[in-house]
Amino acid sequence: MNMITFIIGILILLLGYVFYSRFIENIFSPDDRHTPAHKYNDGVDFVPMSKNRNALIHLLNIAGMGPIIGAIQGILFGPIAFILIPLGCIFAGGVHDYFAGMLSVRNRGAQITGLIHEYLGKKAFKVFIVIVAIMLLLLATVFVYTAGDLFAERFMGVKDFVITDPKVLGTYIVILLYFIMATLFPIDKIIGKFYPVLGLMLIIGTGFVLVGFIINGVNLQNLNLSNFNIHPNKLPLIPMFFMTVSCGLLSGFHSTQATIISRTLDKEQDGRRIFYGMMCLESLIAIIWAAAAMDAYSTNIVPQNMIGTVNVVNIIANKFVPLNLAFLVTIAIIILPITSGDTALRGLRITIAESLNIEQKNIIKRLAIVVPIVICVLGILVWAKTNANSFSLIWRYFTFFNQLIAVPTLCCAAVFLAKEKKNYLVALIPALFYVFITMSFIFSEKIGFNLPLKYAEITGLILTIAVLICIIIQIKKQSNRS
Repeated sequence: MNMITFIIGILILLLGYVFYSRFIENIFSPDDRHTPAHKYNDGVDFVPMSKNRNALIHLLNIAGMGPIIGAIQGILFGPIAFILIPLGCIFAGGVHDYFAGMLSVRNRGAQITGLIHEYLGKKAFKVFIVIVAIMLLLLATVFVYTAGDLFAERFMGVKDFVITDPKVLGTYIVILLYFIMATLFPIDKIIGKFYPVLGLMLIIGTGFVLVGFIINGVNLQNLNLSNFNIHPNKLPLIPMFFMTVSCGLLSGFHSTQATIISRTLDKEQDGRRIFYGMMCLESLIAIIWAAAAMDAYSTNIVPQNMIGTVNVVNIIANKFVPLNLAFLVTIAIIILPITSGDTALRGLRITIAESLNIEQKNIIKRLAIVVPIVICVLGILVWAKTNANSFSLIWRYFTFFNQLIAVPTLCCAAVFLAKEKKNYLVALIPALFYVFITMSFIFSEKIGFNLPLKYAEITGLILTIAVLICIIIQIKKQSNRS
């Protein structure tokens, strides 16, 4: 049976959610205090919503193209992806998302930059507010780009995705107009009404692919010593796998989305299912798409120039799903970047407003922030479409900033838990691991310092020790304050 490693990965994910998420919840100890949704209800961003609605909204918020693109690129390393994705989700991604959301709940619905200010200090805040802004702008641009191209290819027959093509440009403009509306309107008017339905479409679309495994069969590899890392370009597993597969394993972007839902959380006890649970569901989606991609690559139905690209989505849909239903899978995947891109801009609006102390009940004040943001996104998009290899460059920088932002989020959780005299190692260990991963990446990559990998890893280790020392100092400062 060639699905053993695949099934083991799914079992790790299931058992991890059942047991480890409960362990993490018990460490945090949610209680019956009023959440920000009730205390600061403003009818715009602070609006209490049900657990099920919040869960489906949060799933769409966090599940951009990451669990799809990351999976179809990550599986190139081999079947080790089926094990590392769920392990990373349980011990890093789920912990990250849960504490991002719950710390925000305990801090008046503060955004991730506000949490960094509270737990890591003003200097860290000044650095990461810039990094968060850059990451969210790049993410919104990438998701307009990918959603627009997928739609134009599947439904308009476009093959050359130049921005001067009226079909391509028109699709981008429609998506951007939607982004503006979703960013401006109260969260329960557009996002709260439509996201639960769209979330179900995503689950159903991925379910179609899984059913296709059963009906058509799937050609997978099981993990052994000979295929521990079989990447065709001989990329090193560390750090490249953990930078390639973000959503589904660990993604710093999720912290900007969990803090949005912290403002709509009805009660603290809902947090485990919403923040940790939806991270696990996203990981399951990534594992399924990784398996579909492995089969597509092994049967040579993917042209060489399309391997690892978003175009693999349509090839997979056409193979595993009947033609009269394959378009539904494409729609489900197109939904992902759209419903993450709009909340990326919403998160950026809220972050800027919080940092500059601009109240957001007045739509004119919301517009004053949103319009410059959209102009920036449009400028990056035009540049990306008119310069060769620019998309690849944007994606690599986004990947770096995305994973880097996960570090302070986990560090905030570690400082909080230490201050509360609780087990802070559950957050500190993955934080330090990702310091090493992100620093090894940026020091070895051409977009960074382009050092030989062994020197990049030594530098990463030194910086990891430095961060550990800084966190210990910050923990002592927080303890003295209390």
